[in-house]
Amino acid sequence: MKEHKIVVIGGGPAGMAAALAAYEAGVKDVVILDREERLGGILPQCIHNGFGLHKLGQELTGPEYAEYYAEKIRKTDIKVYTGTMVTSLTEDRVITASNEKGILQIRAGAVILAMGCRERSRGALGLCGTRPAGIYTAGTAQKLLNCHGLLVGKRVVILGSGDIGLIMARRMTLQGAKVEAVCEVMPYSGGLQRNLVQCLEDFDIPLYLSTTVVKIEGRERLEGVVLAEVDENRRPISGTERSISCDTLLISCGLIPENELARMANITLDPVTGGALVDEMRQTDAEGIFACGNVLHVHDLVDFVSDEGEVAGLAAAEYVLGEAQSKVAVPTVSGNGVRYVLPQRICDQEREIPLYFRVSQPRRNVNLIIKQGDSVLKKVKRIKVSPGEMEKVVLPAGCLRKGKGEIKVEVEV
Repeated sequence: MKEHKIVVIGGGPAGMAAALAAYEAGVKDVVILDREERLGGILPQCIHNGFGLHKLGQELTGPEYAEYYAEKIRKTDIKVYTGTMVTSLTEDRVITASNEKGILQIRAGAVILAMGCRERSRGALGLCGTRPAGIYTAGTAQKLLNCHGLLVGKRVVILGSGDIGLIMARRMTLQGAKVEAVCEVMPYSGGLQRNLVQCLEDFDIPLYLSTTVVKIEGRERLEGVVLAEVDENRRPISGTERSISCDTLLISCGLIPENELARMANITLDPVTGGALVDEMRQTDAEGIFACGNVLHVHDLVDFVSDEGEVAGLAAAEYVLGEAQSKVAVPTVSGNGVRYVLPQRICDQEREIPLYFRVSQPRRNVNLIIKQGDSVLKKVKRIKVSPGEMEKVVLPAGCLRKGKGEIKVEVEV
């Protein structure tokens, strides 16, 4: 069994940023384990631009953003094991992995979980109909097109208006396919406003809200889908069905954090985000195990994923260097109009604390309120909020009141 100070599981943007932050904080024994053959995670298949504007001050494609961090790692002594699948993780930070050379076991001083997320598949949606060719998740279609040069279809319907689905609507159109419709079961889009404009409106692609696919048509190859409007409980409304001919259905219905390893280590997961419960330094309730990026909660922008990776990397370095201090945790909770808050607990009350959260429905002209007991810690005005765009409010250092209980984040209309 090998021993290393810090092991990062996942070589995507979160994992690379975490490894670099730990290394630069003084821990030189850092290892990255990744199942792919190259670093970057999902980024190599995201050939559109828009990456790096916040973090790097320049507009890059996904591969360019990944290469920026991969090049920085190559200039360090960080060990990288690609083509390596982690198969187990224990509470005392023993990692088992396999690659072409055999089985690898590592005892880590600290572990950073950065495995990212996966797409929700057709099987998770329970769509009626047969199983013809031509049904893909949006990410799979993106990889086939951008990495292998394979156009998956010519007449396309997209179920779900998440950012990947919106981006693929534009990508398929640019490749000569006809996107017949994007349908969304919710009464609002789940994507960023900029993607709605640049990917749908600029190409006159119709978006049908409160609409879903209720039937698949075709046996060998997809021949069409039946759409129907849904009520407030997301149940199809009888009599609203209509057929659309198509040869391809792309599914963009949400992302699921890859937390099988977290479950093995008995780490408590948040039922809303699907990620671990963490403190402001992204430490889980398993001592010495940290989480960051989309394995923790799904982000809008890769820039924010890298920011969070740096937080986890610095915290892991403090832990193995013996600089971390145990402190009393104050829980955070979601109030009116808020789906979840991250971090779920705050331990160091003397630091400036950024709180990240998503609202439960679109609203205009609202106040975001952060309270502790009856005390208002911060009040922020927003012209517009939407579930598709993560909110951030920073609590100033030293603002928490000892003994005043949990911190609540809510929307005041």
